[in-house]
Amino acid sequence: MREAFPYDTAPRYLIFDRDSIFSAAVVEFIKAMGTKPVRTSFRSPWQNGTAKRRIGNCRRELLEHVVVLGERHLVRLARIYISYYHEDRCHLGLSKDTPNARAITPRPSPTATVVALPRVGGLHHRYEWHKAA
Repeated sequence: MREAFPYDTAPRYLIFDRDSIFSAAVVEFIKAMGTKPVRTSFRSPWQNGTAKRRIGNCRRELLEHVVVLGERHLVRLARIYISYYHEDRCHLGLSKDTPNARAITPRPSPTATVVALPRVGGLHHRYEWHKAA
């Protein structure tokens, strides 16, 4: 934990399950870092699935396609991917919207074409209407 969050960069909250590995000593250490420990609800394994899905998405959609050159590179990639995930990636659970709800743009003219805007270094794309010249 000290290496993951050096200096004063610790997160405000840390969510973890009720595994016995997270003993009282671990909880005290997390509190000493200035982070509020939050445990998942008792007998609610479905809460772990949310975290596992996000980690799995990041692994499948980013890390399996990129060679990470170091910690700074990984942090930069993660920030770019998170921005893409919240601003550009459509989610079926949100009725094909993004978490940061973007406006639906109608076709500006009958001759308009769809243009792909590269995201995450060209690994993913956002599609928008482009007026024909």
